[in-house]
Formats: sequence, C-alpha cells, structure tokens
Amino acid sequence: MDLNLKDFKRFEKQIILKKIGIYGQKKIKNSKILIIGMGGLGCPLLTYLASAGVGNIGIVDHDKVELNNLNRQTLFNSFDIGKFKVTQAKIKVKKIYNQIKIRVFKTKITNKNIDKILKDYNIICDGTDNYETRYLINDQCKKNKKILISAAISKFDGQLYKFNFKKKGPCFRCFMPEKPDHENNCGSEGIFSPVAGILGSLQANEVLKTILELKDDLNKNILIFDSLKTSIRKLKINSNLSCFNKCKK
Repeated sequence: MDLNLKDFKRFEKQIILKKIGIYGQKKIKNSKILIIGMGGLGCPLLTYLASAGVGNIGIVDHDKVELNNLNRQTLFNSFDIGKFKVTQAKIKVKKIYNQIKIRVFKTKITNKNIDKILKDYNIICDGTDNYETRYLINDQCKKNKKILISAAISKFDGQLYKFNFKKKGPCFRCFMPEKPDHENNCGSEGIFSPVAGILGSLQANEVLKTILELKDDLNKNILIFDSLKTSIRKLKINSNLSCFNKCKK
C-alpha cells in the first residue's frame, strides 16, 4: 500500500524523523501485526500501532468486557460491558485510523487454531495472562521463525521480552523452563493501572522499532519495569541447554 495525501498529513511528525521518513512510513503501513489478548496490554498496544499507521492488524481474544476491566483497558467504557472485546476494539480503532485493516479472531488460542491464526502475520505480540498460552505462543513462533514481542504485568511491575526467532537465541522457555505453581497476573494479584499502559506502550515502541529495523538491543534481553521505584533495568536471557525446544541450535 502506498501513502496518500491524508497519510502524509496525518503522519508528518513521524515522516520528518530521519530514522523514519517516507520509506519508513510505508514499511509501517504495510506491516502485518498480530495482537493476542485485548486486555490491559492489548488496548494501548493496538491504539499506538493504529495511531502510528500500521495498516494490517489481527486481534485475538474470546473474552467480553467486564466492569473490573475498565480501570486499565482504556479502549472500553461502561457501554461496552457484556460485548466482545475484539469487536468493540475494532470499532474504536477504526475511528482512530479508518484505513486500517483489522481482522478479528473471537476465539481462544489453542493447539488446534494457532497455526492458522499466526500464519499471515510477521510480528506476534503476546499480551495474554497465563503461562500455558505464553508457552504455546512461544513454541509456535519459534517453530515458524516469527518475531515475538511479549509483555507481562502484575501488581506494580511489568516485564517486556523480544525473541527474534529468525536468528539463533533463547526463547521464553529458556527464561522460565517450567510453569510456576501460581499464576501471577492481574486477576490473581491485582494491577496498578498505569503499569498496563506503560508496558503496552513499550510493546508498541518495540514493534515499531522492529518494523523500521532500528537498534535491536532488547532481543535476548528482558526489560523489567518497577513503577514504585520508577526504574527500568535489562537482564540478558541465556539459551538454556535443557530447554525442550533446543533453543541453542
């Protein structure tokens, strides 16, 4: 897809950046991104990707909007309660950028459907809230050499990962070889609402950097955000020889 006159006007503040320009904006518009999970992470992630001009986005979620979602899932309001998140998210985002193509998957990711859902997208964004689904997404992205940008939030903290499976390196199982006994997510431990917005925005930042092939310093690292200390640090993830996916090829 080429840029039209409205695109030039809408995205002029991005286009004038030397690291983006017209060529970069075309890359953003022609990118194909999949977001799995339209919750506290998926809402700001989708908003910023659409606002930046990403032209093709898939969104996956089987849940309906609930009252207790509204403190952090910023695309929704009280009129959306009881309606499917993906349906309402599409309606809201089309109002932000009406040229965007959004494909809705009103389903839960499973072994049976994940291949079909992932196949048309280059970058996969994981905003899910349970380890079983994270492992499944990780394994499938590794198998199909996709780029996986994943975030997790709980209480006052957040984590961001990027795994470029087009290259050799670790995966999520290297960082966490076995599923913990306890699910540490928003539902079980609570969440400070700005953390969701910050980590979703950081996911969007990493997606756009990846599209534009800018400095890739998050790959093979985990970014840890502490909202109480207002601190960010990065830790290296090493390939784990015991990883069943044999991360070290």
